[in-house]
Amino acid sequence: MNASDDSILTLDNVVVGYDRQVVLPDVKLALKRGSFTGLLGANGSGKSTLIKTLLGIIPPLAGTFAFAPVNGLQPVLGYMPQRESLDPIYLLSSFEVVLMGVCGRVGAGQIINKTERDWARQCMAETGATSLASKLFSRLSGGQKQRVLMARALATKPDLLVLDEPTAGIDPNATRSIMEVLKRIHEQHRQTVLMVSHDLTTIRQYAHDVIWLHEGRVMHGTVSDLLSREKIEEVLHLQFH
Repeated sequence: MNASDDSILTLDNVVVGYDRQVVLPDVKLALKRGSFTGLLGANGSGKSTLIKTLLGIIPPLAGTFAFAPVNGLQPVLGYMPQRESLDPIYLLSSFEVVLMGVCGRVGAGQIINKTERDWARQCMAETGATSLASKLFSRLSGGQKQRVLMARALATKPDLLVLDEPTAGIDPNATRSIMEVLKRIHEQHRQTVLMVSHDLTTIRQYAHDVIWLHEGRVMHGTVSDLLSREKIEEVLHLQFH
């Protein structure tokens, strides 16, 4: 499988798993630059394992995947975990959590200069988290924490923004607010987004493309094609009335 010029990531015959246990036996797909792609699947379908493989946390069992260079350099990946819990004994402010995102550029143990600190504040403004800067991260609500974690991911200046269930465990109003922020960032900055979700409605509303994991199969296409009523009936062997 050859990567096209507009692909930022290409997977070719990749086997995904851990401890020699295969989860996804044959992954072939290309992720386009500037796309908003939803990664959809039931619990246990392999979503998190695939994401951890792409992030380099676990190696593929076989096959190859490659990121296309951006301006001659390896692309930067920004990652927003499903949730992050910091023990309240560690008195980190929300701003300090966002500053973690600049450490890849600054380097471990180095002083973070004004330019990078201003950038972190700008990222908090992008996600509507400015008012949370001085508040302890551990004391924020679920929706507030997600805004801060999204700002931290943006602080890396990512070429590819990867989000793992960004709306899990938060109420519908917070979900809508977070997704509208993400939509605006994608549209205004042409940000390439890969978002893990189990929420079909959210994927349909915000994503343009979808990767659907089902019983070891990996299907990739547009939302309109892959999540049509007919396709869902075909894949899940259901019939809607």
